Amino acid sequence: MNGRLADRPGVSAPAEAAAWEALRERVAIVVRPIGGPMAIGFFGLAAPTFVVAGLQLGWVEAAESKQVAIPLIAFAFVAQMTAAVFGLLARDGIAATAMATLALTWLVVGLTLWVSEPGSTSDALGLFLLFAAVAMTLCAGTASLTKLVPAAVFAVAALRFLLTGVYELTADELWEDAAGVVGLALAALALYAALATVLEEALGRTVLPLGRRGEGKTAIYGSLLEQVGRTPNEPGVRTQL
Repeated sequence: MNGRLADRPGVSAPAEAAAWEALRERVAIVVRPIGGPMAIGFFGLAAPTFVVAGLQLGWVEAAESKQVAIPLIAFAFVAQMTAAVFGLLARDGIAATAMATLALTWLVVGLTLWVSEPGSTSDALGLFLLFAAVAMTLCAGTASLTKLVPAAVFAVAALRFLLTGVYELTADELWEDAAGVVGLALAALALYAALATVLEEALGRTVLPLGRRGEGKTAIYGSLLEQVGRTPNEPGVRTQL
């Protein structure tokens, strides 16, 4: 209901109060509990960045680039897109946006590796990765308002995409090596975030710090009233996105 009933001609304040009370009796908001999806998303990030780092650092022969594409498409994309979908269902738009961006980025990288000549670079992929780096930087900045460790994961992912994008544009092996090293660091950080998330879900309390603060801390330690107070104004409940 847009606008106050009392502002309309012939409608009194008691009538407005009665109307709202009647509306409250007829409207119910149902919140469905689901399992936390973020751990699978972080595992879905650790795997591709580790495999691609192996290719960039020479642990995997360039001739095997099509084999590298397989886990990016079959595991990373599926895992992170699953996390994104369930993140939306869990009403965490920040995490869902970051995971969807990661999923689609790895899909693009995987498809490019699959169709390209082994050892070649791509200006188109380089430009796309620069965009992905900017997108992940924005996600990291927003995520830092509630959870610092996931924000750090997204920030390192942004750096990883930036370095890889520069390599794709310049074909300079120094950038490729730097991207590979950052990729290994990202894999380790993503594994930590996944383990911390799994333990938190299993035990119902923080074991390994995720850097929760603000709304992120309320989500674990806040009362039910604190957590659902904004539900009427969330997407899917309010009249417009």
